[in-house]
Amino acid sequence: MSGKPELMNPVEPLTVDVTLRPRRRVTLPADVCEALGLQVGDRLEISVTDEGLVVKPKKTVALQALREIQRAFAASGISEQELQEEARAIRERLSRAHYGEG
Repeated sequence: MSGKPELMNPVEPLTVDVTLRPRRRVTLPADVCEALGLQVGDRLEISVTDEGLVVKPKKTVALQALREIQRAFAASGISEQELQEEARAIRERLSRAHYGEG
């Protein structure tokens, strides 16, 4: 993986100027929101790096995490059924340890 975020739909590079307004607010231009599929109320992740500010839609971050989990799961050689059975057995053991036999 390159370390760069993978967007749901690749977009053309886009650079815009924005102004930091009172109370440290920034308005994202409509073309930026459209390019990233952002809607009012969407959560964003902001990181500070050596190169400056990096802003990512949280849904993109979540999709990246899901893809990493899927890759790790596929590489493990464990089937979904085996995973579910083991998780069920662990929950049962934890429940017995916490609540006693019954």
